[in-house]
Amino acid sequence: MTAAAFESPVPFARGTTVVRRDVHRGKVWSAQPHQVISDDGTLLEIGYWPGIRALVPTTWTTALRTGDDSSRKKGLDHLASGTWELEPWTWRDTVLRSRFESDSWFSLHHFQTPAGEPLRLYVNFERPAVRTPIGIDTLDLLVDLVVAPDLSSWQWKDEDEYAHGRRLGLITDADHRAVDQARGHALGLLQERRGPFAAPWPEWVPDPAWPLPVLPPAADRVPL
Repeated sequence: MTAAAFESPVPFARGTTVVRRDVHRGKVWSAQPHQVISDDGTLLEIGYWPGIRALVPTTWTTALRTGDDSSRKKGLDHLASGTWELEPWTWRDTVLRSRFESDSWFSLHHFQTPAGEPLRLYVNFERPAVRTPIGIDTLDLLVDLVVAPDLSSWQWKDEDEYAHGRRLGLITDADHRAVDQARGHALGLLQERRGPFAAPWPEWVPDPAWPLPVLPPAADRVPL
C-alpha cells in the first residue's frame, strides 16, 4: 500500500458525507457514514454522532443487544470464512471524531459525550485506508491502544482477538509486521507527546443544524 492510495488531488469537501468501510475478501464488513470535518488530501478528519445509521455484522449487533460477548467473537470466524451478514444499526451514546493519515497503519478516534465531555482516545490499528468515490476503505486489525483523555495513561485492548485473528489467517505475517511497527510508532509518539499526541484533543461537537449523514445506495457492495 502506498501513500498515493490515500492521497487525493481533490479532497473531500467540509460538511460532505464520506463512508468509512471495512472490506475483506471483496466484501463489505461494515459501512458507516460520517461527516467531513476537514481534509487536505493526506489528512482526513471526520465526525460521527448518535442517530447515524450504519451497516454492521449481525454478530456485533447481537452482542450489543444481549450483552453476550461470545457472539461478537464468533464474528471473527465469519469474517475469516466470508460468511457474515449485515444489518442496520443506529449509533448511540457517544460522539466520535476520527483522524486518518495517508499510508498509516493506525487511525485515531476521540470519543466524547454528546455534551462534549472527553471519554477516551482510541488508536485503531488497521490496514492503510484507500480512498474511494464515496469515502475510505480499510480493515480493522483488531488490536487497539486506549488512551486517557488527558494522555496520562494508556492500555492495550483486544490482544486476545488479535491473536485469534492471527490463527484464523485474517492477519497475515505481513500485516503483523506492519502492525508491530505501527504499535511501536504510535506508542512512541504518545510517550514523547508528538504528532497527534502533542496535546489533548480539543472539544468538538457537531452542529445541531447538520443533517445526519446517510449511506449512499450500494454502500454495501465493492465493485469488481
